[in-house]
Amino acid sequence: MAIITISREMGSGGIPIVHQVAEELGYKLINGGTIKNLASDYGLTDETLQQIDEKPPAFIEQLDRQIELDMNRIQLIVLEEALKGNVIIYGRGGQDLLPGINSVFRVRVIAPFEERVERWAEQEWIDPDLARSLVRKSDQQRAGFIKYYFDRNWTNPIEYDLVINTMRLSNDTAVKLIVDGVKDQNLVEKKSAAKDKLRDLILRKKIQIARLADKRIKDLWFNIKVEDGHVTFSGHVYSEAERQAAMDGVNQVDGVTGMTDDLKIVGYRNVPADN
Repeated sequence: MAIITISREMGSGGIPIVHQVAEELGYKLINGGTIKNLASDYGLTDETLQQIDEKPPAFIEQLDRQIELDMNRIQLIVLEEALKGNVIIYGRGGQDLLPGINSVFRVRVIAPFEERVERWAEQEWIDPDLARSLVRKSDQQRAGFIKYYFDRNWTNPIEYDLVINTMRLSNDTAVKLIVDGVKDQNLVEKKSAAKDKLRDLILRKKIQIARLADKRIKDLWFNIKVEDGHVTFSGHVYSEAERQAAMDGVNQVDGVTGMTDDLKIVGYRNVPADN
């Protein structure tokens, strides 16, 4: 089950490349348009997408929890579409959503800053100074998004299997490199194994969403692990009520085969343990 993830910089020329790759391989493209079309099925609005998609948090506690909830819903869209196989995930931290899946081909499309500014000014018919500001802002937002949600430096080349500089290479060469690269034997993984891992990731994401949506859980200091459908909680909660809320969240999710509760109740938040 091949999956391509493509990280790109604004003005780097990633859009025509990704569309050509999708056409040549017959892959489905998962991008902003895909997410927008499916958003309402996941409780998301167009306004919400504009506010949070590929942007760092607001660092306001109550608002950030809602942002994280909606971000997890976007990620669930990406994961459930990826489960269908033969897809290209364009942006959205795609490669970071798929840990442990060996058939993911991670691509980054780049170009020098001033080159990207010039391209964006020409493409959008705007003043170069405005284009420079927009490209810089986009870089900062996307870097912040990846750093906050995935604790990764998005410019680190070791995080990718292929980095393409479009100032040096033509679109046709870039497309050929990606099309050939995704067929490499080092990326081969049994389809059944990859799908099992993806299903576990989807279950985990659904449980995270339930946890964030449940107002009975005041803080989120516990971990969720899913393996072969079995859910394990570890970490701590502040009360028995929060523990029960966590269990309720698991019970809402179809596909869970079992559950292990390793949560500890700590009382240093001045919450009685039997509340």
